[in-house]
Amino acid sequence: MFKALLDPFRHPKLSVGLGDAASFGSPGGRKPKAKAKNWSATLQRIWSYLAKRKAKLALVLVMVFLSSGLALLGPYLISRAVDHYLEGNGGRTWGFFLITLAAVYLFNSLTSWLQNIWMIEIAQETVFRMRTDLFAHLHRLPIPFFNRRQQGEIMSRLTNDIENISSTLNSSAIQIFSSVLTLLGTVGVMLWLSPLLTLLTFIVVPLMILGMRWITRRTGPLFKERQRNMGELNGFIEETLSGQRIIKAFSQEERVIAGFRERNTRIMLSGYWAQAISGFIPKLMNGLNNLSFAIVAGVGGLLAIRDLVTVGVIIAFVEYTRQFTRPLNDLANQWNTLLSAIAGAERVFEVLDEGAEAKDEGTAGALDHVEGAVKFSGVSFSYDDGTDTLQDISFEAKPGEMIALVGPTGAGKTTLIGLLSRFYDPDKGSITLDGRDLSSIRRESLRSHMAFVLQDSFLFKGTIRDNIRYGRLDASDEEVEEAAKLANAHSFIMRMKGGYERMLSVDGTGISQGQKQLLAIARAILANPSMLVLDEATSSIDTVTEIKIQEGLQALMKGRTSFVIAHRLGTIRAADRILVLQGGRILQQGAHKELLQEGGLYSELVRGTSDSATG
Repeated sequence: MFKALLDPFRHPKLSVGLGDAASFGSPGGRKPKAKAKNWSATLQRIWSYLAKRKAKLALVLVMVFLSSGLALLGPYLISRAVDHYLEGNGGRTWGFFLITLAAVYLFNSLTSWLQNIWMIEIAQETVFRMRTDLFAHLHRLPIPFFNRRQQGEIMSRLTNDIENISSTLNSSAIQIFSSVLTLLGTVGVMLWLSPLLTLLTFIVVPLMILGMRWITRRTGPLFKERQRNMGELNGFIEETLSGQRIIKAFSQEERVIAGFRERNTRIMLSGYWAQAISGFIPKLMNGLNNLSFAIVAGVGGLLAIRDLVTVGVIIAFVEYTRQFTRPLNDLANQWNTLLSAIAGAERVFEVLDEGAEAKDEGTAGALDHVEGAVKFSGVSFSYDDGTDTLQDISFEAKPGEMIALVGPTGAGKTTLIGLLSRFYDPDKGSITLDGRDLSSIRRESLRSHMAFVLQDSFLFKGTIRDNIRYGRLDASDEEVEEAAKLANAHSFIMRMKGGYERMLSVDGTGISQGQKQLLAIARAILANPSMLVLDEATSSIDTVTEIKIQEGLQALMKGRTSFVIAHRLGTIRAADRILVLQGGRILQQGAHKELLQEGGLYSELVRGTSDSATG
């Protein structure tokens, strides 16, 4: 452990970047004005959000100017009061200086309070819009994006990284700006009072710059690495919590704990050195501050003895010396927060820069009515790896037909459905619906005429009634219950405490996988689609329940073009046409009896299914 902690010092030019996060940002989609590749671009993007509240931001800046000016006025008034007193005029002016000084510090406190309150309001609205934009953009991203990413890692960008930006805008942004103004104002007043003492104060500035440069070159990459490690840890946690049943079933608790420990250690190491090295900054500033104070006090005393400066000027200069180094110290203290916020903002903007799902062509229109005639003509498709998943797929589905897709794992069945629903677009060939190319139909309109029952049925947190109603939000309670009856879900719902008003947790935890799929089927029935897609819809349902819901499914598919993916070949015997796929190609197509007589792969699959059932 100690050896690992020493690595950043053993390798002072340690290069740690965004790792996997660098893969964000694919070609296509909208092009942002400035990519989040460096500080200036990232800060420019943040400013684009802040600029939407220019009026309130202008008021904050006015308060910052006033606060900084009043802070500079206080030491000058003290200096004048001391000189007047030493000149024998203290009795006549002392009361005036005290009242004026009290008013200055009172208004200084008021302006500081106002700028903080207003900046908090601006910061919260800014991160609100940023978080909303990020969440909305996630829903515009294509399905392949989510296939490449862990859910926890995406969630980390929406929560941890946004929160880092919020913390910085709430506290650090104004403090940094105020420190810069105070620094410039202090230098101006010091030059006006005594150029010589100002020059002596500046002796420590090169040391400050060198120290800051040495430190920030090491902490910047470390903060980025910590944010990336945090995203990986969140993804790992989400994965392990979702797979607890499998972890316990295979007694993999120790391996999972070891994996967590490894990722947690990486966060500890990057976080430790980021904080430890940046922690040198205030210590360096305090030491140089004391050195500057000693120089000004010593040399100023000699100048006062020779009547080159007044005692009041020395007193003011001592205070201004502290005000000169205090903003630098504040900047140093806020530096690690700023670095963390910029690292988080880069990760947020990387997602926002990710190409959204391809826009519909300008001539694309909506579907008013769907007959359900589907035609694939010479369709080929491959994922990012370049391997052909589908090759020269051609077939027709007439309105109301049931088309079954069978074949071994990886044959391309689910990919074919993805093309039909335009989650992907074909590389070659064309797909038409009722004679219209799918590219001429808006995706939203196309999908609104389709209903999906997938192998992994997902349920949202809410009541059973709300989960079924997700198929059609304006459905009445009676229509919801009728859909449940057709799906053979009504009986088990009524046996549950609360019935249709029973609250389900996320993903329906607490009910069986079979019951989840029954609810998903009810949801599809309620949607009353023109086309239906069943992807292993009965894979988690026992044989008895499966038989009971066949009538409901047959009623649902009647008059609708249906595409059914099934490993249980007994469920597709009544299909109008069965497509047998292997290696991305259609090997056979026809009705059940025709394919059995023909022999080949379909016969082998049927025999294999029969043998498994017998065994």
